Amino acid sequence: MDKSRQPADRGSGSADSQIIQCYSHGRVVQMPSLRGRSQELRDKLLKHIAARAFEPGRAYNEQEVNAALMPVFDDYVALRRYLVESRHLMRDQAGREYRLPVQTPTVQTPTVQTPTAVPAQG
Repeated sequence: MDKSRQPADRGSGSADSQIIQCYSHGRVVQMPSLRGRSQELRDKLLKHIAARAFEPGRAYNEQEVNAALMPVFDDYVALRRYLVESRHLMRDQAGREYRLPVQTPTVQTPTVQTPTAVPAQG
C-alpha cells in the first residue's frame, strides 16, 4: 500500500466534505475565515475539532489542551483561542481549566391524551 495516499476523509474523521477539504494527513491545513459563508464552515470545523479532541465532562489544564491541539493545527495557540471564542471550549474565569460546554438535552413535551367520555350504561 502506498503510504503517501490519504484516506478518503484525509484523516479528518469526518464524512462532511466541507470539513474534509480543510484537512491533509489528519491536520487542519486551511482555517476558514470569519467572513461571509466561510464563517459557518469555520464554526462547523471548530465544533468538529472540539468533539474529537476533548471528552465531555472532563476538565483540562492549558498544557493538556495544547497537547490535544498540537497534532491538529500548526498554530495550536490560535486554535485554542478560536475554540474558546466560538464557545466550543469553555475556559473558567481564572483561565486554568477548560471543558467542553454542557449540552442541554432537547426536551420533548409529552403529548397528553385526553380520555374520551364513555357513555354510562345503565
